[in-house]
Amino acid sequence: MGAGGIGGIVAGTLMEIGLPVTAVSTNNQIRAAVDQKGFRIVDEGEERVVRGWISPAPEGKYDLCILATQPPNVEEATRTAMPSLADDAQVVVLQNGLCEERIAALVGENRVIGAIVAWGASMPEPGKYERTAAGGFTIGRLGGAEDDDLKHVAELLEAIGPVTTTTNLRGARWSKLALNCAVSALGTIAGERLGPLVRVRRYRRLALEAMTECVDVAKAEGVKLEKVAGTLDLDWIALSEADRASRGSASLTAKHALLLAVGLRYRRMRSSMLAAIERGRTPAIDFLNGEVVSRGVKHGVATPVNEKIMQTVRAIAKGELKSSRETLDQVCSGE
Repeated sequence: MGAGGIGGIVAGTLMEIGLPVTAVSTNNQIRAAVDQKGFRIVDEGEERVVRGWISPAPEGKYDLCILATQPPNVEEATRTAMPSLADDAQVVVLQNGLCEERIAALVGENRVIGAIVAWGASMPEPGKYERTAAGGFTIGRLGGAEDDDLKHVAELLEAIGPVTTTTNLRGARWSKLALNCAVSALGTIAGERLGPLVRVRRYRRLALEAMTECVDVAKAEGVKLEKVAGTLDLDWIALSEADRASRGSASLTAKHALLLAVGLRYRRMRSSMLAAIERGRTPAIDFLNGEVVSRGVKHGVATPVNEKIMQTVRAIAKGELKSSRETLDQVCSGE
């Protein structure tokens, strides 16, 4: 369900290995482009074409549903798919944010598999899909169980990238949320890819502040955070009072260096929220920074940086502000 950057590569790759996949999208331009030219997948500069087609709606009965829409559309996509799913069909959630809980409310927790995407993709034009960062998936269930259905999904996704399983999906999801709250927001507000932005110290500091608030809220939720892609320790990278009191401490310098390294790894990544705004669609800010703000209110944890980021992205989506470094500088200065 969904044929944007991530969904197009997932669907096209699964078709490429011979699986009976039905890709679904309501976007007429994407459907027409794929019908005419196939899925054009660009990976490490090389383009390959996978012949296939995209349907405007599910057709038949399915034993697996992969949700690859933007977060604001995930519940509608699930409701659309449900009449076509077998009673025991599994539903795989690729969206950033905390969407597994929303989907569990619709289909039942025992049918939901969360898949955290550790790679990047964009759709520079309808039907053309470019991988912008290497990586794979971390998958698991909200309850932590590992079963045959989970193993089967892992085997399928291995065609796209390496897969690891986790018994702490919430911890892994919250860690990815913290990273998204920083990097997705920076790219959306500045209107640029990540690489040039992480080279600027004040932008890295804004990212660290946003991530720290997310860590604080996660702790209030009782979540034990997992490392992102096995390397980025959110508990460690969160700013301490000593970090905030010093510009040049060894601890703060190390945190900036690590964030710079992670940012350069994903330097070609372009925010999907920015792409949504450019296409006139609702950005997923309420599913990212908005989750941190709303749950912070619930627990009495202050989240002023994420609140400012959320309001700024909403203003950009409404046309009240423009995506630019000037706008990002205003967020950094607290204006």
